[in-house]
Amino acid sequence: MSEAISRLQTFLHALQDDICAQLEQADGQARFAEETWQRAEGGGGRSRVLKQGALFEQAGVGFSRVHGERMPPSATAHRPELAGRSWSALGVSLVLHPHNPYVPTTHMNVRYFEAHKPDAEPVWWFGGGFDLTPFYPVDEDVQHWHRVARDACAPYGAEVYPRYKRWCDEYFFLKHRNETRGIGGIFFDDLNEGGFERCFGLTQAVGRAFLDAYLPIVQRRRDTPYGEREREFQLYRRGRYVEFNLVWDRGTLFGLQSGGRTESILMSLPPRVRFEYGYQPEPGSAEARLNDYLVAREWI
Repeated sequence: MSEAISRLQTFLHALQDDICAQLEQADGQARFAEETWQRAEGGGGRSRVLKQGALFEQAGVGFSRVHGERMPPSATAHRPELAGRSWSALGVSLVLHPHNPYVPTTHMNVRYFEAHKPDAEPVWWFGGGFDLTPFYPVDEDVQHWHRVARDACAPYGAEVYPRYKRWCDEYFFLKHRNETRGIGGIFFDDLNEGGFERCFGLTQAVGRAFLDAYLPIVQRRRDTPYGEREREFQLYRRGRYVEFNLVWDRGTLFGLQSGGRTESILMSLPPRVRFEYGYQPEPGSAEARLNDYLVAREWI
């Protein structure tokens, strides 16, 4: 194990532990169950899932460290010069699906990748970010989310947040629906500019900022009353989450192509979801209002 990977593993284990502890405290009822797993070609991970809590219908927080002899096609599609190299990758990824439709679904991921070639220095890069998917958006929440993202990026340059915010809008976009997955956040990949320490520091800042961005929204919305109409709309909109993860998400494709553990890769999917042909929200309704938020725009 290289020194870089050892440092990353220490940070990511601690990040997973801290996030799970704080999410359990926020839920107040359920606890995470952990499964450790090994991958046949090399590596493994620990997947933690909380089910049917007071707050979360399902919450998944996974750590993985895997390696292989040849990079999967999904990893070399936009970097063909790395095809055929051996590789190592590790990261923490989470998706939270609350019960209450007024509490947004959310995703966060931070990761590190090395590509190896005999008699050459490894090619390395970081990636990550977090995004928010509300069903009944509130401007106060959206602005708070983006302010925390901006502040996490600020020590690394004034241009970082606008760049990664735009990247998030472009990545979490359902082309076949012509809509964003939610109200965005920040997203970055192939990060190696400025040296390892700068990139590692930025990745740590993003991982640690996630709960500062999310938990205040949870506390404001978790006790909002809702009924069958709101629940049915939440389940319908969860279908868009499924569509993105199975059609467009590079992380899902990489995990499956690299022989990862299928249950851990797909734990991001919601436990309950519904699809309805030709659904149109009632004009002027709270459900129709969501459409105004599913376009890329400046929030702060």
